[in-house]
Amino acid sequence: MFDRAHWPPHTIDAFHRGAFHLVQPRDQGHRAGTDALMLAAAVPSGFSGTVADLGAGVGAAGLAVLARCPQAKAVLVERSPEMVEWAQRTLALEANAARAPRATILQADVTLTGDARRAVGLADNSVDIVILNPPFNALPDRSSPDVLRAEAHVMTPDLFEQWLRTAAAIVRSKGRVAVIARPQSLPDILRAFTGRFGRAEILPILPRPDKAATRIVVRGELGSRAALSLLPPLVVHNAAGNGFSVRADAINNGRASLFGD
Repeated sequence: MFDRAHWPPHTIDAFHRGAFHLVQPRDQGHRAGTDALMLAAAVPSGFSGTVADLGAGVGAAGLAVLARCPQAKAVLVERSPEMVEWAQRTLALEANAARAPRATILQADVTLTGDARRAVGLADNSVDIVILNPPFNALPDRSSPDVLRAEAHVMTPDLFEQWLRTAAAIVRSKGRVAVIARPQSLPDILRAFTGRFGRAEILPILPRPDKAATRIVVRGELGSRAALSLLPPLVVHNAAGNGFSVRADAINNGRASLFGD
C-alpha cells in the first residue's frame, strides 16, 4: 500500500502553499481543486472540534481544515475503496506528518440510515461540523467512461436529502453543516435543510465580477430557527487576467475563512 514504487500512476500536489499535499490518481477518479478548498474555508478560523468531510475523496477538504485550524480533527468519509486507498496514501506522505495524526479515514456510504449508518461508524451526535462536496452534475452531463470519476461527479436521485439527513444525524446540537454545489441545486438543498438546519447562509461564488455564480456554498446550524441570509459573493478572478482575486487567493491558500468568522 505505502510502497510508492508500486503505486498506480499518480501526482503529488501541494496545497495551501505547501502546508499539505495530496496523492491523486493521474488518469482516473476525481482530482481535487478549488471547490474543496472553498468548502473547507466554510469552517470558522480557530475551529478546534471535529469536522466530518463527507465524500472526502483523497481528503482535500478535510486536510485543508486541519492545515488552517491547528487544533481541529477530521474524519474523512469516503465510500469508494479505491479512493480510500488514495486517501491512505495521502496521509502516509512525510509531507503530511504534522496533519495525519489528527485525521481518520472512514470507508462508509453516507446514504445509510439508522442502525446501518451507525454500524459503519457514522455515530449520532459525534462531530461538530459536517462539510459536503457531493456529486452535483446531472445524469445527462455524464460523459466520462471512468467509473471513479463518474461516481464523484454525477448526482443520484434525492442526493441532497440523503446526505443532509446523515449530516443532521451525526452533528452535535447547534453544530453546523456546509455544502458546495451548483446554484441550480439550491431548492433541493433548502428543502433538505427544512426541519433540520436553520440560519442558512448562502454565499454565491462568481468566476468574474460580471458573470453569474457557478457555485454556491450553503451553511446552516442544526436546530436553528434563524432566518436565511444571502451574503455578498466571492469573486474568484478579477475582471481581467487569470489570476485569483485577493480574497479568493487568501481563501484558496488557507489564510482566510469563506464567511469571515
